[in-house]
Amino acid sequence: MTAAGKTFGTVGALAAFPRRLAAREVERQHGRMARGVTRRTTHLVFGRSLLGRGDDARAEARFEAERRAGRQLLSENGFLRVLGLFKTPGESGLSRRELLDQSKLPDSVFDLLAVFDAFEHDSEPFSFRDLILARKYAGLVKGGAGWGAIARSVHRGGAVASLTAKSLHVEGAGAIYARLGENLSELDGQLLFDLGLPDDAELEESFASAETAEAEGRYAEAAEHYRRCLSFDPGDPIVAFNRANCLRAAGRLAEAAHDYARAIKLDPGFVEAWFNLAGLTAERGHAGAARRHLKKALLLDAGYADAVFNLAKLEFDAGDLAEARRCWSRYLELDSQSEWARIAARGIRFVDLQLALRTAG
Repeated sequence: MTAAGKTFGTVGALAAFPRRLAAREVERQHGRMARGVTRRTTHLVFGRSLLGRGDDARAEARFEAERRAGRQLLSENGFLRVLGLFKTPGESGLSRRELLDQSKLPDSVFDLLAVFDAFEHDSEPFSFRDLILARKYAGLVKGGAGWGAIARSVHRGGAVASLTAKSLHVEGAGAIYARLGENLSELDGQLLFDLGLPDDAELEESFASAETAEAEGRYAEAAEHYRRCLSFDPGDPIVAFNRANCLRAAGRLAEAAHDYARAIKLDPGFVEAWFNLAGLTAERGHAGAARRHLKKALLLDAGYADAVFNLAKLEFDAGDLAEARRCWSRYLELDSQSEWARIAARGIRFVDLQLALRTAG
């Protein structure tokens, strides 16, 4: 497997390999890599820095949301294996179902531990050592440990496979120990990340702070963190796009428009940037420009249902009922079940009625 033709997104900073080197290798193999997620993202890498934030519920929710979206989720080791930079250990032959049935580890816990490389293999087939680890983790879960505490602990002691020879114990929800004779040795501790140059670490820290502030609705603060990210890497369209979203939410519309345009200049194929710029332009009363931006988004991604719907609304407001009907009909081809689909259907009926009245008159 190679990175050719794939678009990789990342959530959280990488611990196993400097991101800039990974991005360079992806590009060499004719793939794409970007922070966060866009409509073009086919593979999403979960960086182990998410474990260091201490918000396991948020990481779990993000994992479930991305899995429902149908993207292929990768651990850091899985990502490196796709790039051919990390060999898959031998002696594997167990399916995911067999490992779960024999270990009694809950499915949801297993999947989260796997995406944070708590096993020798990140995907099936799994090895007998993976089964041993799964049984140990099942015991820790039964003792009250959460998946996040386990994932944070196992990377403290070096190679994960080495834990198969250790007796693991849990005290409370987060303290995990290995028994050495009559004593318990603490496993849990601060994760260590080798991110390469100091600027890399500062960039990842700023990006993480920006994402957190944005998720919590502190948009002005998030915009400032994203601005700092751009000072380290002015060529990142995702950062420019995220900053534009925060500036827009903070009511700083002119600055937001500037950063949407910056994201598009850096990546002319950035569909979401065209779409959000269209929305912002429409809010500022420039319907013609908004229409052009939406048509550009649809030229890049004809299946972008939200863009089709918004274009229908613009055409309707402009009095072009036939074009509005065409767009609403196209929307129903893409989405026939949601509340927006019901609105589109009502729009079509209204247009048909108006056209019929015109014909009768």
